Parts: sequence; structure tokens; C-alpha cells
Amino acid sequence: PVAVRSSALDEDGAAASFAGQHETYLNVVGAQAVAEAVARCWASLRSARAAEYRRRQGLRSEAGIAVLVQQLVPADASAVVFSANPVTGNPDEAVVNASWGLGESLVGGTTTPDTYVIRKRGLVLAARRIGAKERMTVLAPGGTREVDVPRLLRGRPSLTDAQALEMARLAISLERKLGYPVDVECAFHEGRLYLLQCRPITTL
Repeated sequence: PVAVRSSALDEDGAAASFAGQHETYLNVVGAQAVAEAVARCWASLRSARAAEYRRRQGLRSEAGIAVLVQQLVPADASAVVFSANPVTGNPDEAVVNASWGLGESLVGGTTTPDTYVIRKRGLVLAARRIGAKERMTVLAPGGTREVDVPRLLRGRPSLTDAQALEMARLAISLERKLGYPVDVECAFHEGRLYLLQCRPITTL
């Protein structure tokens, strides 16, 4: 199984992220299914939603689009990590938002995630808030589906403190290498951390 992800050539810039504007397909199996998913990703470049986003951002209407096919990570828990606090703008804090399962429910805003605030100096956990985590995305035949989180898991942290710190360390390392604050998507599967995507933070 693979993930088929689209990325316009002017996507993930410092001013416009394009998050959610173009298609992504998860748990795609077989050459024919991959080819069809790639074609649908290409077609999403010309969707009304993407065109309106471009217009609002003052970008040209015509652009190219790339499609990435990557091995699917069957995440036990997923997170979006910011190497600077996106709410307060504090560059000395990293913030981890995490929930159970694949990252689609998290980035789609259909679940209330756990939030960890980490002081970058010394890598110290400054605050932890356990979210309700109502919904999660799981693998299903031919794709994914969103389901209710089992009641026993809703009140449990989706990450250990050590895992949250490991994710923050990854985001801080990427910030240093790239030279600007980053927004990172990552996941844990069977105790191993996977980097899925890295883009500039556009809200600071």
C-alpha cells in the first residue's frame, strides 16, 4: 500500500501553503489503482477550489503539479509539529498536536488533538493538554475511513512525553537545516518515528 500525494510547483511556499487544496489518496494498492490516483491528483490542479485559492493568494492561474508516491505508514498516532508556536508566535517554543491513527482526521480538523508545548532551550516539556480525540482515520479496503475513537483511548495520551519530545527535536532540526520555522507532519508506527512532510509555517 502507498500514499499518492499531489504538490503544485508553487505549493508550500513561505506565503501560501495550499494545505488541502489538491488531492491525496491513502492505502492505494496495485499499479492500475496508483495510475488512476495519479491522474486524479493531476486533475485536482484545475479544481474550482484550487483556482479560487490561487486567485485569493494573487498567484497565477496556470501551474504545474508533481505527484509523489510513497510507502504508506500505517500510523498508530499522527502529529503536526510546529517549530515555533503558531498561536502566540513565540519562536522559542515548539508545539505538537497529536491524535490516534492516520493524520487525515487531525489535519482535517475533525478531532480535538492532544497538545504538547515544548521549550526549545533544553528541550523541556512546558505544557500538556489531552484532547477529546473524538474521531480517527483508519485503513479500509481500497482507502481509509473515519471512525469514532474507542472510548478507552479518548482520554489517553496519543503520545508518550518522550515521543512528543522526539517529534519536537525533529522539527527543530529541520528548522535549523532549512533556515525558517517549519510545519511538520509525522507519525509513529510500532515505536518508530516517520517524517511525512515538511513545509514553512505560513501563519507567523
